[in-house]
Amino acid sequence: MAMEKTLWKHIQSLKDHAPLVHNISNYVVMNNTANALLAAGASPVMAHAQSEVREMVQIASSLVINIGTLDEYWHQSMLTAAETAQTLGKAWVLDPVGAGATPYRNTVLQELLQFRPTVIRGNASEIAALANTHQSSTKGVDSTVESHTAIEDAHVLSKAYQAVVCISGATDIIIDEQRTFYISNGHPLMGKVTGLGCTASALVAAMLGVVEDKTEATVAAMALLGVAGELAEQQSKGPGSLQVNLLDKLYSMTDNEFYAYIKCTPQ
Repeated sequence: MAMEKTLWKHIQSLKDHAPLVHNISNYVVMNNTANALLAAGASPVMAHAQSEVREMVQIASSLVINIGTLDEYWHQSMLTAAETAQTLGKAWVLDPVGAGATPYRNTVLQELLQFRPTVIRGNASEIAALANTHQSSTKGVDSTVESHTAIEDAHVLSKAYQAVVCISGATDIIIDEQRTFYISNGHPLMGKVTGLGCTASALVAAMLGVVEDKTEATVAAMALLGVAGELAEQQSKGPGSLQVNLLDKLYSMTDNEFYAYIKCTPQ
């Protein structure tokens, strides 16, 4: 129970401190992501204009870069933001949406990795493609393989960039150079709602803004979303109502609910 209490403490810290999270995200998920951050207790800002991105990183608690709807303009904004975060020592999250799908996407990701993301969060196909250790099949933003198949790739990335790596899937796996955590929460219906992986990355960034231990921050964010999804599904008739109920649970979840449902195993 000690780990569960630590995670809940982190979740409460997010609500208490309301960190400003700078999102360079994608068109598909901006509204969903902003609402999820607000419900969980953070303060979102979406900004990608090259004229202000450097200043926005300076005032934010953390940064998340999501390459979902990548283009040449946003490419430069992302590089500037990542460079600024590294220079200032600000925590930032890389969400490598569709890694391996196109050469352009892969090139941008390799450039971003040079600025040492604090956390890399993606599905198994994306993590495998990013590690570039073997061929992987990426179907849009949906993983074609299970999370445990990318554990070796995650270790490669963690060692190469001193990053926490989170592999999302039916079981979320969070890896740093010394520790591994498995979270078995959530529900398959969550896969029918676009952008919940992007929401996960944004919540990780929010936690990074208030939690010193970056691995624990990542575990707390993934646990929060997984438990919220599991609770929300019980009240939902389909993916539409799940979206609404998920936001409500991010906002109103109690410690008793969290303790009753959390399935987190350290290794």
